[in-house]
Amino acid sequence: MAGHSKWHNIQHRKGAQDAKRGKIFTKLIKEIVIAAKAGGGVVENNPGLRMVIDKALAANMKRDTIENAVKRGSGDLEGENYDEVRYEGYGLAGTAIMVDTLTDNRNRTVADVRHAFTKHGGNLGTDGSVNYLFTKQGFISFESGDEDQIMEVALDSGAEDVVTNEDGSIDVITTPEEFFTVKDALTDAGLESTHSQVTMEPSTRVELNLQDAEKFMKLIDRLEDLDDTQEVYHNADISDEVMAQL
Repeated sequence: MAGHSKWHNIQHRKGAQDAKRGKIFTKLIKEIVIAAKAGGGVVENNPGLRMVIDKALAANMKRDTIENAVKRGSGDLEGENYDEVRYEGYGLAGTAIMVDTLTDNRNRTVADVRHAFTKHGGNLGTDGSVNYLFTKQGFISFESGDEDQIMEVALDSGAEDVVTNEDGSIDVITTPEEFFTVKDALTDAGLESTHSQVTMEPSTRVELNLQDAEKFMKLIDRLEDLDDTQEVYHNADISDEVMAQL
C-alpha cells in the first residue's frame, strides 16, 4: 500500500524540537514514573514501562537515571506524584488538538494550556470534544528496507498494515496490544526500525497552507514547550513543501 506518512513527517520535526529544547529527559523521567506507578516496576510485566524505557535509552538517558525513576514510580524512592491529564481543543481552521500532560499542579497546567490556545488563535475545549477523531495505533518506521520482507514478517506477527511512503520509508501499523509482538518479530528477523511509537492517529485531517501552518505550528510549539506537556496530537495536514519552510 503506497501513501504519504504525515506521522513520520510531524514526529521527525517534533523529535528535533524536543532535543533542541533540552527538555526530553525531564519529560521521559515523568513518563517512567507514571508507567511504573500504573503497572509496577517489572519491565517484563509492564508494556507501558518498556515502551518509555526504550524511548529513554534511544535518547541516551543513563540507566541509573532510568532505574531511579522506576523506583520512584514503584514507591521504592521518594519523589513527586504526577497526575495524567488530557486537554482537548481546536486550532486554526478547526484543527483538532489533544495535549497529554503529567502534572503535580492541575490549576497551573490548565492555565498554561488555556493561555497557549488563546494566545495563538485556538480554543480549549471540553473533555471528549475531539478525542473521538483519534485512534491509538502503533507505528514502526523504517527509512528504507526490503518491503517484501518487512511486510511478510510484520503481517505474520500481527501487524494491521504496512505502508510504503513516497520517500521510500516504510511504516508498519499495529494495534497498541500487538505493538511489541510485531516490533520484536521484526528485530528478531534482523530488521531494525529507525523509530517506533504508540501514538494517536487522526481519522481525518485539515489541510493548511503556508500562512495558516506558520500560525498553527506556533501554537503546537508553545504547547509542546510547556513543562507539563508530554505529547501533543493534532490532525493538521501540512505538506512536505510547507513543512520545509517552517
